[in-house]
Amino acid sequence: MGFVHLHVHTEYSLLDGACRIRDLPKLVKELGQTACAITDHGVMYGAVDFYRACKAEGIHPIIGCEVYVARRTRFDKQHEFDAESRHLVLLCKNETGYRNLSYMVSQAYIEGFYIKPRIDMELLRAHSDGLIALSACLAGEIPKRLMNGDYNGAKAYALEMRGIFGEDFYLELQDHGIAEQTEVNRGLLRLHNETGIPLVCTNDAHYLRKEDAENHDVLLCIQTGKTVDDENRMRYEPRNFYIRSTGEMETLFAGYPDAVANTEKIAEKCQLEFTFGKYHLPEFKLPEGYDSFSYLKKLCDEGYKARYGDDDKYRGQLKYEQDMIEKMGFTDYFLIVSDFVRYAKSVGIPVGPGRGSAAGAMVSYCLSITDIDPMKYSLYFERFLNPERVSMPDIDMDFGDTRRGEVVDYVRRKYGDDHVAQIVTFGTMAARGVIRDVGRVLNMPYADVDVIAKLVPNTLHITLNDALRLSKQLSDLYEADEQVKKLIDTARALEGMPRHASTHAAGVVITKRPVYEYVPLSTNDGNPVCQYQMTTLEELGLLKMDFLGLRNLTVLDDAVRLVQKTVPDFRIEDAPEDDKATYEMLAAGRTSGVFQLE
Repeated sequence: MGFVHLHVHTEYSLLDGACRIRDLPKLVKELGQTACAITDHGVMYGAVDFYRACKAEGIHPIIGCEVYVARRTRFDKQHEFDAESRHLVLLCKNETGYRNLSYMVSQAYIEGFYIKPRIDMELLRAHSDGLIALSACLAGEIPKRLMNGDYNGAKAYALEMRGIFGEDFYLELQDHGIAEQTEVNRGLLRLHNETGIPLVCTNDAHYLRKEDAENHDVLLCIQTGKTVDDENRMRYEPRNFYIRSTGEMETLFAGYPDAVANTEKIAEKCQLEFTFGKYHLPEFKLPEGYDSFSYLKKLCDEGYKARYGDDDKYRGQLKYEQDMIEKMGFTDYFLIVSDFVRYAKSVGIPVGPGRGSAAGAMVSYCLSITDIDPMKYSLYFERFLNPERVSMPDIDMDFGDTRRGEVVDYVRRKYGDDHVAQIVTFGTMAARGVIRDVGRVLNMPYADVDVIAKLVPNTLHITLNDALRLSKQLSDLYEADEQVKKLIDTARALEGMPRHASTHAAGVVITKRPVYEYVPLSTNDGNPVCQYQMTTLEELGLLKMDFLGLRNLTVLDDAVRLVQKTVPDFRIEDAPEDDKATYEMLAAGRTSGVFQLE
């Protein structure tokens, strides 16, 4: 008989998970187990990273989420009735289940957010296909009712859940040494005997090893703004929320052998596979009578004539690039980019002239995506796109910072609100910052902690291990002072973990189907944000565009308007490239405020 961990919280939950994804599958493998599930609270930030890490170790990954269920509906947001939500564990059996879970997690933010992202019974009824549901920990609806002495209410709810999920609903037994769990488990066993709903034993794991409990406690304090001396704070007691071995689980649940075996049955049911490298470009709406390639050629021909007139000497290069773009399947990509650039220019939004390898493509130049002639400067198209490196083209678009939002709004109108989303980015605990965070939580004097933090060399991306090696003063303090040693060791354990989630400054995703069919969403300032990071979205084949708001473009645009007050027909494109005074200024090093030269 084996055991599968169906209830593991990782650092990406940003709520209380101190379990590093990269280390989790290795430990599971060491314990002789073959599968593991990710069930972060209310989010799916780490799902793909977890999937990849498990596959690398030969561990079967199970994708899930411990969602919050509103006590009434997701639309009710009155503190008296709706401040507290109930936990429910959902696991994906297949792609249908993933799409349903992704949709519900997205709606929990978009429609249901109140204190926490919340779904409701209406969503569960409509989107249960392909999902397995577990009744969750003591914060689940059924355990809550049992603890409140409402056995009939717990039974009614359990039967309602079985009506939604059928044989894929399980009553979840846990034992972390908490008195209430013993009481709840008795009630769950009675429910099982009376209803036939199967039992499953789970181990609610928030960190890897038993000795990690103290570091997890410090992390909780950092995230909740508390100190370890604060009695009225969130904590996990007793400290048994680690990855238990199969032997430990079999001993704990010796009286429930079927519940242990059911973890393996659930794992066998969960066969979701992510597909990487298959592109999901949005559908570009074409004028009647054109397909994508013929329309691209039409636009390029018009642009060529505008750029080069009747000079045909570069036609061969243009055709070569067009054929390569068509062969690699990126025709729609160029149509999409040229469309929103054309819009931005048509309404006077400052657009960058082009940077990066995209400036080497004549197609970009003829479509007015870039304004730098690649032929004049002997730029290489192959640096941008070639069949030896099959990856999505990457055109970084710069817009005036005060009007970038207008371009995003245009894309939303063009492809639909639910087909466009921004992208999450995570702020992590860096070396100096994590020392200060841990020092505050441990109630150390700020002045003492500040001295230690400043001993970390001011080097980009430095780690605390590097700092101890490079700074003799820091390493001497570490060896001589037990309190400093504890501070730094705790900081090292937490270093690099996500501290908060925010929105990427430039990244925007545009999808063929609604975004939530590919990736779960959260929200930031009311705007939908993909829960997967930029590189993950690219691996999943989604179209990611960089819409960067540049203050420098706004400054240039303002300068042009000032010049036009005295020279009405002035255009910045008319500025000579061999202006003597400009080169004298640059040669003298007077470049402050000159973008990308200073």
